[in-house]
Amino acid sequence: MQTAFKVLIVLMLVAIVASLGSALFHLSSARGDSRRMFRSLALRVGLSVGLFILLMIAWSLRLISPHAP
Repeated sequence: MQTAFKVLIVLMLVAIVASLGSALFHLSSARGDSRRMFRSLALRVGLSVGLFILLMIAWSLRLISPHAP
């Protein structure tokens, strides 16, 4: 169970970075598609909030600890 949560956390971090990269791409593209950039940034915020909630749930269930032995 602990390994599954850790893998999920890493996957969410990768998705957050990918969304941020997508927003950067749409910002720097020749067309400057602001709608897609906004969607990418909104998705990043949603994923970040979801990751925070997931971390709090895992911590409350003692699946992760702030200072591992």
